[in-house]
Amino acid sequence: MKHFSEGRESVTDEERSEWPATSRTEENIAKIHQIVHENCQLTVRSIAEQVNIDRETVRKILTEDLDMRKVCAKMVPNKLTEEQKQRRVTICQDLLERQEDILGHVIRGDENMGLPI
Repeated sequence: MKHFSEGRESVTDEERSEWPATSRTEENIAKIHQIVHENCQLTVRSIAEQVNIDRETVRKILTEDLDMRKVCAKMVPNKLTEEQKQRRVTICQDLLERQEDILGHVIRGDENMGLPI
């Protein structure tokens, strides 16, 4: 209110000098990538201790810079590699080819198999 009584008309924030982002460097990103590549079951806390930077910065590097997410206590790439995509296609094609064989062996419940009704 003080600023407006002194004549300010804009409601948007003015530019401020912020702390420089010294922890989120290419060197630290490479270190964290190497650490996760060697052991994907590490916690963000243990990675932060190894690299000696805060946990929030490590989390941002993992999610934003390395495009990873946490799955079952493992940090994994957010997107599938081409090899993983091709493996999924191969498995699905195999299942489609075997579908008739599998369904042909299913016993239908409405068939009389010589059992008294």
